[in-house]
Amino acid sequence: MSVWTPAAGARPAGNPTGEAQAGPTLAQQLAAFAAHTARHGVPDAVAVSVGQRTLDVLGLCVAAHRLPTSAAALDHVLDQGGHPVATVVGEPTRVSAAQAAFANGVLAHSLDYDDTHLPSVLHPSASVVPAALAAAEHAGVPGEVAVRAIAVGIEVAVRLGMAGYDADLGNSVYFEHGQHATSITGAMGSAVAAAIAYGLDEQGITDVLGLTASMASGVIEANRTGGTVKRLHCGLAAQAGVTAAQLVRRGFTGPPTVLEGRFGFFEAWLHGQFFPEAVTEGLGTDWSVPGIFFKPYPANHFTHTTVDAGRAFAGRGITPARVATVVVGVAGATVRTIGEPIEVKRAPETGYQAQFSGPYAFAAGLLGGGGLGTSLDDYSDALAQDPARRALMAKVEVVPDARCDEIYPFQFPAVVTLTTTDGEVLVEEVLTNRGGPARPLSDDELATKFRDNVAGRLSPEAADSVRDDVLSLHTATGLAAVLKPLSTFTPGESP
Repeated sequence: MSVWTPAAGARPAGNPTGEAQAGPTLAQQLAAFAAHTARHGVPDAVAVSVGQRTLDVLGLCVAAHRLPTSAAALDHVLDQGGHPVATVVGEPTRVSAAQAAFANGVLAHSLDYDDTHLPSVLHPSASVVPAALAAAEHAGVPGEVAVRAIAVGIEVAVRLGMAGYDADLGNSVYFEHGQHATSITGAMGSAVAAAIAYGLDEQGITDVLGLTASMASGVIEANRTGGTVKRLHCGLAAQAGVTAAQLVRRGFTGPPTVLEGRFGFFEAWLHGQFFPEAVTEGLGTDWSVPGIFFKPYPANHFTHTTVDAGRAFAGRGITPARVATVVVGVAGATVRTIGEPIEVKRAPETGYQAQFSGPYAFAAGLLGGGGLGTSLDDYSDALAQDPARRALMAKVEVVPDARCDEIYPFQFPAVVTLTTTDGEVLVEEVLTNRGGPARPLSDDELATKFRDNVAGRLSPEAADSVRDDVLSLHTATGLAAVLKPLSTFTPGESP
């Protein structure tokens, strides 16, 4: 594999002015990197990680069929009609590539169980993988092309996300503005992935970025006060990416300065407050893909260390009857997602709301669950409304913690202080996230997660076959054969 390096003349660090610049634009540099990688391949560690992330996404797509919103999204897709060229997980009827990308993107992100890049706080695979698979299946290209497309698409999404990460602020500027960077930058990464699958050249990839910037969007208010719209975000991003690539194939073009220009992507979303070196520094040599965090628990990632703390207290013999008060200390920036409004977080009405609740995370960890510690069954509507859990949640506060602020957003730490009914004060500090480089999930744990996600819908034999095929995706002659076993669930086992 040869290594691509950025051309000279990139804009120096600092806010854009919109004036003409020497050398290639940021979009042109990303396109050059993408085109080079499409021709020459990715490092082995990146290819292995792509296989793992693809398997993770497909397992999530299967599991998400339990949700009524998934049925609604699939009904919507089937109503659109179109050329039957791409596979939707769990649906025997093939659909258009853009609609398949939408459907699988919705499924992949709906359970909040998909991977997370830190410190950008992005969930890149849930949009990029569906877009790449749909476009690659439509184009009839081999699995190796899909692997390269996914790797580059994720890298582009992450780098555009990191361009909005302000180290001084200690947070994403997208997030500060109420924007869902996952869908915004995920659309851009999905577009580049689709462009590679469709065989577009460097100019075509530049144009794809130019088109997709007008299609990328996402508002994150649902994290605070409810609604299921967030489940659509990765589907809309994946659909936008595939659609943009198809339109460029038919002759549409975009502005080369689409990212840093006076009226470009960074001005529109970040009000010009961005860091261009995050887009180009180490591009082609320093890959983000292998370091992205897998989720061991099916909930908002901010809650995971609180689940761990609850599990640790359970291991110390603490029962709900012994709990007087609990103070969950987390990074201040995460309190508004998992601790506000506290009356809502202490009494979630649905399992989906429970996934964004710090008090519920503690209860789930203390009471124990399935899978790798908590499973999808632990986030049901019935358990969210369970009187015993609500009684425990009523004792939980979520507050900013200075030590956690020092670590966030490179991890989502928690310092949990529990006072027992007899006045004993106990503390559990969980400063690193399980599933990231500091506490990686083993191959067996990733396999357990996949098997849990497909249980009842794929037979054990089918699950093992899919797992083997996806992890060796780079050797596949095409995508249709790999995805076909996922299009129909086992008769008599699907709920």
